[in-house]
Amino acid sequence: MTDLRIQQPHDDATFADWQYVHNAIIPAHLLSIEEIRERAQRNHLEVAYLGDVLVGCSTVRPPAEGTPTATVIARVLAPHRGRGFGEELYARGIARARECGAEVIETVVLSSNEDGLRFAHKHGFAEIERYLLPGDTVPWIDLRLS
Repeated sequence: MTDLRIQQPHDDATFADWQYVHNAIIPAHLLSIEEIRERAQRNHLEVAYLGDVLVGCSTVRPPAEGTPTATVIARVLAPHRGRGFGEELYARGIARARECGAEVIETVVLSSNEDGLRFAHKHGFAEIERYLLPGDTVPWIDLRLS
């Protein structure tokens, strides 16, 4: 995995790559570049490439003031799953969350994302809540690292 390059999005091209991965994996909640730029102000975003090929992205939502919980989300495009890229994004996300003072780690997965749910369960996450956002038809699942 020596060719895996992970970086924060910093220009139109890398924000568009982050957007592509997010929107491909979460079609129920498409984000615009403007929304992603806004998220990058409050969350830690990263995008991953194998050489020059886009493979995934991640989000770390740091703990809110007075809370111990951070949310870590790793996303890998389907053709690149099962090769350790999610592991790398996840490990970096956990480390970043801990640097931000997180004592509790959560993630969120769209219930239709069976690969994402398998990954979360394999890494010690347990479901804590299932819900629909307004207008959604596919439930979201919040999971907590045990």
